[in-house]
Amino acid sequence: MGSTQDDARLKVARLAAALFLERGLAGTSGDDIAEAAGISKRTVWRYFRTKESCVEPLFAQSWQRFVAGLRRWPRDMPLEPHLADCFDVRHQSVEEISDGLLIVLLIAKLPDEPGLRSTWLLSYQGGEAEMAAIIADRLGLSPTDFDVRLCAVAVMGAVRTIDETISQAAIRDRQVFTPEDVVAQMSRAIRAVSHLPFCDPVVPKPFGEKGTKS
Repeated sequence: MGSTQDDARLKVARLAAALFLERGLAGTSGDDIAEAAGISKRTVWRYFRTKESCVEPLFAQSWQRFVAGLRRWPRDMPLEPHLADCFDVRHQSVEEISDGLLIVLLIAKLPDEPGLRSTWLLSYQGGEAEMAAIIADRLGLSPTDFDVRLCAVAVMGAVRTIDETISQAAIRDRQVFTPEDVVAQMSRAIRAVSHLPFCDPVVPKPFGEKGTKS
């Protein structure tokens, strides 16, 4: 569970997102965000650097929930069935579904809002170290290993790109995606950029040897 300040920042992020979607960034001020959140403008600027960064905690939910799902990944299971379980809406709370929709709607606006896109890109950088830890743990390597870090950056870039592609196609082009479609595209993208074999079942090796594909 997050801290009280983390919860407060996420609440502001949700309200700022709703204003951005209704009025656009140019039509939304720090005063508007403060009024919607019931806090002072000074508090808004204590929490956030710019009005665009007000939605950073919401954007971060995207990769944080993805990474949290991968932390529960059984070692004897390939990527695809585990992602299917992670994206099963039956395992998501009403709040998670609501946040997910806000994120999708915001992502669809990225091509027209450079400031919002910068916030989105910055939010994803926070997931690189977390992904490195998951890859390293799965393969018995160090999270600071160059190949692990390189793989983690590539994977997070692939995940972000799929998030953007699907969200913009769904909102702008009215395409319909099932959870199975999302899993298929996500897993294909992750495998395409991964040069380390962490997507398949891994087994512990005796005598401290590094884990590999089974």
